[in-house]
Amino acid sequence: MKINGNAIRPGNIIEHQGGLWRAVKIQHTQPGKGGAYLQVELKDIRNGTKLNERFRSSETVERIRLDQKEYQFLFSDGDEYTFMDNETYEQITVNVDLIGSETAQFLQDGMEVTIESFEDSPIGVTLPETVTMTLIAADPVVKGQTASSSFKPAMLENNVRVLVPPYIEAGTRIIVNTADATYVSRAKD
Repeated sequence: MKINGNAIRPGNIIEHQGGLWRAVKIQHTQPGKGGAYLQVELKDIRNGTKLNERFRSSETVERIRLDQKEYQFLFSDGDEYTFMDNETYEQITVNVDLIGSETAQFLQDGMEVTIESFEDSPIGVTLPETVTMTLIAADPVVKGQTASSSFKPAMLENNVRVLVPPYIEAGTRIIVNTADATYVSRAKD
């Protein structure tokens, strides 16, 4: 679908210079001399390289719609992760590069994920925003530490280190943000 150069929004996938690019950041600029333009930071979907481009409202770009489908995580074998289509029960294997090594640490058996594909080729895996995990270790509280809003280091069951409030103990189930591995809240279960 063709769109004007000034209609690009963060998250849009566009075809540019023979490749697929995701718009990461945009900034409208109106110089004192000349026409306004949109400064767009683009990230290549396939290899992650970044590019800054200027698009004027008179230019048109091809906006790409990706197919999104729900899959269930089955297992991992080294750097390969296997998912199952919930409707057809077909299995698909993707490399850790499509998921991101930090994000892949939060995959749990049976977890529902969204896989984006273009022309039947997977190009991205999106996990749920948060996951519930158990703390296996938490540093002891230092006296006086609770007076300020400080955090202490702790270790999750998948060996990822997070910072938690001082009142959280080892064995507690917490909710963690999968995007940046930060503590959200204590689990309600």
